[in-house]
Amino acid sequence: MTTQTIQPPPEGSEFPWLRRFSKLLAVATIALIFVGGQVKSHEAGLSIPDWPTSYGQNMLLYPLSEWNGGIFYEQSHRVVAFSVGVMSVLLCGWLLLRESRRWVKALGLLAVGGVIAQGVLGGLTVLFVQPAWLSSLHGVVAQSFLMLVVLVAYTQSRERARRERTAGKTLSLPSAMPILAVVAMVFIQLIVGAFMRHTESGLAIPDFPLMAGGVLPWFTAESVEWVNTWRVDYAFETGRVLPEVTLSQIWVHFAHRVGAALVLLSVAYALIRAFRDHEASPHMWRGTMLLVGLVATQAALGITTVLTQKVPLLTSLHVVTGAAILGYATLLTLRALPLSWGTRRLDRPSAAVGGIAGQKVQI
Repeated sequence: MTTQTIQPPPEGSEFPWLRRFSKLLAVATIALIFVGGQVKSHEAGLSIPDWPTSYGQNMLLYPLSEWNGGIFYEQSHRVVAFSVGVMSVLLCGWLLLRESRRWVKALGLLAVGGVIAQGVLGGLTVLFVQPAWLSSLHGVVAQSFLMLVVLVAYTQSRERARRERTAGKTLSLPSAMPILAVVAMVFIQLIVGAFMRHTESGLAIPDFPLMAGGVLPWFTAESVEWVNTWRVDYAFETGRVLPEVTLSQIWVHFAHRVGAALVLLSVAYALIRAFRDHEASPHMWRGTMLLVGLVATQAALGITTVLTQKVPLLTSLHVVTGAAILGYATLLTLRALPLSWGTRRLDRPSAAVGGIAGQKVQI
């Protein structure tokens, strides 16, 4: 009678290139959001007035020699968006061929549907001459697609495979609530931010930390007059003419600042809760610390964007950092939530081996 120890295969080794490709798609989506932010920051959304063609030519064959001025930003956005779309289709096909979990296959199909919807919304934004509600919806769908891509990437991760092999040990649902609250607050804040950008309300309150010359804008005719007087003075000083604002625009901008404060409070609460549980869940403590760093960077970018009167690069960095916060907070949420599905891969022998890893079998 002999004794043999069965060792599990390396975690996440079954389809390593699928895992890497899913992560690459998440990175490409963040890059797409940055490029899209550059389009708005440079007001280049209508520099190419037709869609799906570019000045009547195939989008992918539009000559590089014509990529000048605003066309550069819009054409870059279209090419990167097309690339993300192709990657989404490839990922979906890969999942359909290799995945055993039906819900993961469904996520792949949903990602393809999402990227198609996003492309159509982008085209309609051009064809309908950028109505604020449609442009805002285009931005919000982009953020939602990023969350979906992060979820797909997590299903392929070593970490999730390890959790499945250890019966999904993780934080309890109540312990995960603080980070869930962060995701909700960040998502709402990004909706308000998109509406603020596309209603030209980014400088409706042009000062900081004061607002319209006071501690709080009291939302009166005096507040509107103060801002519009500032804009006239700014035009004389810089030669850059800003259109007059309305009271509703001041409200939109103020809502974005209130949202920023609520995000900070939710992150602070998540940090306190993570510190209380840092011995039991050190990975969540480290992850929440990184999230705090991202949020602090985002706050600094937002303040600088206002004080520099929306320098395009800073404004785009503010947009993409918000997306990075949403994506990372989504990842932390997936790490914190209990695994209630997909605990075994029925068509993979390694899952069965992993279930008895380290056990001694009599031969």
